[in-house]
Amino acid sequence: MRPRIAFGRQKLAWKKSAVLGTLMRESWPHAPPHYFTPGGVYLITAATLHRKPLFHSDEKLDLFRDTTFELAKNYALILQAWGFFANHYHLVVSFENSTTKHGDFLRHLHRELAIRLNDIDSAPGRRVMYEFWDTHLTFEKSWLARLNYVHQNAVKHGLVPAANQYPWCSAPWFETNARPSFVKSVYSFKTDRIKVPDDF
Repeated sequence: MRPRIAFGRQKLAWKKSAVLGTLMRESWPHAPPHYFTPGGVYLITAATLHRKPLFHSDEKLDLFRDTTFELAKNYALILQAWGFFANHYHLVVSFENSTTKHGDFLRHLHRELAIRLNDIDSAPGRRVMYEFWDTHLTFEKSWLARLNYVHQNAVKHGLVPAANQYPWCSAPWFETNARPSFVKSVYSFKTDRIKVPDDF
């Protein structure tokens, strides 16, 4: 069985890791119909309590990303796009191979994030994540537009001029491992009408 997602506790070197590149290359769909399952793809956004920038360093953003990847693999989920920021995240994730409900996965993820971050900050019992919003994607075009939205989110927030320069989003992986024609197709979808809680 091929791996569906790359994860790990180590720092991820996006352009230099041959192993990671192989895992990611194998996990991206060759064409949209392969991974778009109307019954199981969601756009998920979640924020920290009071939207505080708790993940404000490279180390903490690595923790944010790696913990999410680890649990997604454990739940047999397919991450298709992601963006991790100091006080929120966005995921496009397929639950097609999992019997887990997305709410159960998110509760586990948020609990694990709190435990690990609070251990670093010596803040036992502190609540880290507060709320989440989800959108069940049932049409292929809405899926493609939301893939683009999540890939480009670091640009929207003014963190980088080009999405592939932000190491905690899926854009560099996507551009390296998806077919150029698919990248061009996804990036052509407009995102200005997408309603996602994102005023962080």
